[in-house]
Amino acid sequence: MKKILVIVLTLILTVGIEAQQSPGKNHSKLNISCKTCHICDVPTKDEPCLILCPREKISTVYQKPEQTPELIVINQISDRYGPVYFSHKIHAQMSVMSGGCENCHHFNTSGPILQCNSCHETARKREDVSLPDLKGAYHRQCMDCHREWSHETGCNSCHTLKKNLKEAKHEDVKKKFAGKEHPVISEPTFITYQTNSDKGKIVTFYHDDHTNKFGLSCASCHKQESCTKCHDVNKKTDAKPKLVSTKKTFEEQHKNCISCHSKNESCTQCHSDKVVEPFDHVKRTGWALGKYHSKLSCTNCHGSKLPYKKADNKCLSCHHGWNNETFKHSVTGLQLDETHLELSCEDCHAENNYSEEPSCTNCHEDYVYPKLKPGKLVRK
Repeated sequence: MKKILVIVLTLILTVGIEAQQSPGKNHSKLNISCKTCHICDVPTKDEPCLILCPREKISTVYQKPEQTPELIVINQISDRYGPVYFSHKIHAQMSVMSGGCENCHHFNTSGPILQCNSCHETARKREDVSLPDLKGAYHRQCMDCHREWSHETGCNSCHTLKKNLKEAKHEDVKKKFAGKEHPVISEPTFITYQTNSDKGKIVTFYHDDHTNKFGLSCASCHKQESCTKCHDVNKKTDAKPKLVSTKKTFEEQHKNCISCHSKNESCTQCHSDKVVEPFDHVKRTGWALGKYHSKLSCTNCHGSKLPYKKADNKCLSCHHGWNNETFKHSVTGLQLDETHLELSCEDCHAENNYSEEPSCTNCHEDYVYPKLKPGKLVRK
């Protein structure tokens, strides 16, 4: 287990521990560079630019936020400070957007949910410094987001010194968090982005198409993101979150899109001088989806691997083994009469091509569909 969890993130906490265990051994004498821990050239206390914790995608445990505890008391390593009250349910609701349970429970192959100290030792001095101790794991998990959100770096944002603790009972704290939930995150129908591209200033992103039609999960695009991607709050000046704009490089802006869309596609596929219409199957492919196909996810016909495979409009490409015994013809809106019920499909549909109108000429010289029908119309 520890080999899999060997973490490149010796990072600030881990490096500090190793330095403590080896007196006189500072950063310059360790076999690391600044880029081992930081993603920017000039890290500061307020903006340490720590690399993201790696996540081993092997967690098979999943619980809906409403199934999780509202409050967790963290007090395993309290010495100077009182317990930390962690609003687990609210954080679980927020995590759904960016990856779910494995954001924190990144090594949990089977139930029940493992506690952090199952892997992270409470002792700071230990032989394997590549695996953060419990205190380091807690801080590494929480501090980045909270620093970005509240712009505070002090311990008092989460901790209260024992000498300053008021005589508050645990039950009173539970009542404070009881029933609290994160506001429902509404999914936008579409988003328009203003750009400086000479190929078109406007990019229209149909969010519901990508989630409902194309089957993408939130984490497909929002992996490792926090609330501060869209919101910012400064407790000193404004207690309410406000929208923020982020500056990204060309590669960062196109990273999510390129993972599905070919790099060879024209820029005008996304960039335009006006808001474009949503994806329309008949306009893009020439084939209108009927009642049943319009309810399906794209992956049903085009597979789940990206880029999607091209599909034709021949029914037998997907529906194998259709015959007069296995196919209920009334789903098409036409209930066959007894005369035609016993016929094979290709008697009316030449070469089993159901995209073309059926032909009656195999049996009738003067019958023409749909003027004359081999049955009666029924409601689908």
